[in-house]
Amino acid sequence: MSAASLTNAGPLLEARRLVVRRGERVTLDALDLKVPAGCVYALLGGNGAGKTTTLNALLGFVPAAAGQALVDGIDATRDPQAARARLAYLPENVALYPYLSGIENLQYFCTLSGLRIEFGRACDLLAASGLPAQAHSQRVGAYSKGMRQKVGLAIATARQARAMLLDEPTSGLDPAAANEFARGVLDARDAGMAVLMATHDLFNALQVADRIGILREGRLVAEFDAHGVAHDELERIYLEHARGEVRGEVRGEIRREVGGEVVNTVESSS
Repeated sequence: MSAASLTNAGPLLEARRLVVRRGERVTLDALDLKVPAGCVYALLGGNGAGKTTTLNALLGFVPAAAGQALVDGIDATRDPQAARARLAYLPENVALYPYLSGIENLQYFCTLSGLRIEFGRACDLLAASGLPAQAHSQRVGAYSKGMRQKVGLAIATARQARAMLLDEPTSGLDPAAANEFARGVLDARDAGMAVLMATHDLFNALQVADRIGILREGRLVAEFDAHGVAHDELERIYLEHARGEVRGEVRGEIRREVGGEVVNTVESSS
C-alpha cells in the first residue's frame, strides 16, 4: 500500500492516547497507533513491552484506564462485543478440536459466529490459506502447528471481519510454513483488511508489513514505513530501542532517517 494511501485512509484499528494499568503498573503508556484498511502493521517489542496488551485492549479483554482502543470507530472498553464482532483474532497457539477435521473445525467455529459455511466453501477457504487438499478431511490432532495456523487463518477469513489481530503468528513455524502464512496475511490485506501483528519475527515483519512500530515498556518508541528497510537496519533499530540504548537516559525526541523516511522516535528514561 502506498504512503499516500496510508495517509488518506481512515483507521480501522486505533489506539488513542491509550493507557492500560495492571494494579500500580502501567502496561500501556499513552499509546497512539493507527492501522487503516489494506495495511499490515507489525508491532515489535521484547517480552513485556505491551504487544499482547495492545491486542487485548482492542479485543476489549482489558479496559482502558485512559484514552481509547477503537475498532472501526467502536470503543472496545465501552462495547467489547461490538468491537469483537468486527475483528478476526489469531493467537500464537490456535485452539482447535483435535478429533475434528480441518473442515469440521472451520464449519464449527463459523457456526459459533452465526455463519453457515458449506463444504465446498470450506474447502476453498482452507485451500486459500495454504492447507493442502489432502489434509482438509484429516483430524486436526495430526496437524503440524503450521497447518493449525492455516485453519485459524481460514476461520478468520471466513468471518469477513474488517480487521485482524495476530499474536506471534509465526512462532514455532519453519521457514516454509512461515512464508506460506505470510502469503495468507498479504491476501487478507489485499482484500482490504486492516492487520495488526504483534511479533518478535523481524524477517516476517519486513516480509508482510507496510508499517512497523516498536514498543518498549508500553510506549511506542519508533514508527516508520517498512518498505525499503533492510533487515540489518531493522535489527539495529530494534535492538537499540529494545535495550534502551537510544541516547541513554535523556527524555525527548530524536529524528533519524530510516529507509528514506524521517522517523520520530520517543525515548523514555530508564
